[in-house]
Amino acid sequence: MDIAYFQALVSGAAVGSAYALVALGFSVTFTTTKTLNFSHGEFVSAGAFIGVSVLLLAVGKPMTSSTFAGVQPSALVQLLALLVAAGVMGAIGWLLYLTGVRPFSGRPGMAWVMSTLGFGVILQSLGLAIWGPQPVVVPSPVGDSVVRLWGVGVRPQELLMLAVAVLVMWGVDHAMRKTLLGQVMRAVAQNPGVASLMGINVQRVMIGAFVASSALAGLSGFMLAPIAQASLFMGLAVGLKGFSAAMIGGLSNARGCVIGGFLIGLLESFVNLWSAQWREVTVFVLVILVLAVRPNGLFGRAMVEKV
Repeated sequence: MDIAYFQALVSGAAVGSAYALVALGFSVTFTTTKTLNFSHGEFVSAGAFIGVSVLLLAVGKPMTSSTFAGVQPSALVQLLALLVAAGVMGAIGWLLYLTGVRPFSGRPGMAWVMSTLGFGVILQSLGLAIWGPQPVVVPSPVGDSVVRLWGVGVRPQELLMLAVAVLVMWGVDHAMRKTLLGQVMRAVAQNPGVASLMGINVQRVMIGAFVASSALAGLSGFMLAPIAQASLFMGLAVGLKGFSAAMIGGLSNARGCVIGGFLIGLLESFVNLWSAQWREVTVFVLVILVLAVRPNGLFGRAMVEKV
């Protein structure tokens, strides 16, 4: 295989794994609550800055600093920052559900769309007030020196991003398909009324779906920060590509969403070899073509309401 193509394959898989995590978050909330968090991109950005703030405080710098000035946080601190980013974003997801989704669920119309968009605007504005608009160069926990694989230079953070994302996605898939929690979530997705009669706390399950989805966004943002720099505007593109991946794979199929994320990441990377200006165009042309042929995505199924 040509070196340039192998390089594009590795980079595309790494970025695609971030898109897949975001797409998986969309799938979790949609299959459980039939709603989506349209501020998911802002959650990615916020997760990145929350994790970076932990790193900065741990090395003795103010959390509003825009550089680490050559200081390398330890692996333990990096792990702590990742957990804090995912945990805090999960808590914010809980708040989003209680204030922006639950009051409008079950009512006609789609007021929750505007409420989640508004929540994202508020979140970004708070972030700008705290951290400012400047991006932050974040050191990778595995170093920034290029690793040579079969003659191809690969950034260690890309390999780490890919490995962590695959592990997390496997864990979520296992939990959804093989555990009691997954059975409960599928029951709520199928029919919340019947699930409630069976003794399932439907509201708790729906809150859990938003917590898990938001935690995945925070994880994705923190893992992407050393690759693309931490920026409060980085989440817009990531969230949009993640949503596109979910639409391509099928919102109702978690595995399909993951496949869609990797597909978009690889497509972007390979098109970038030819012409960077056509990268975005190609992605959204693919989305339009897939939805024109398969309105529910490549692996999705039509939702049938029984009456």
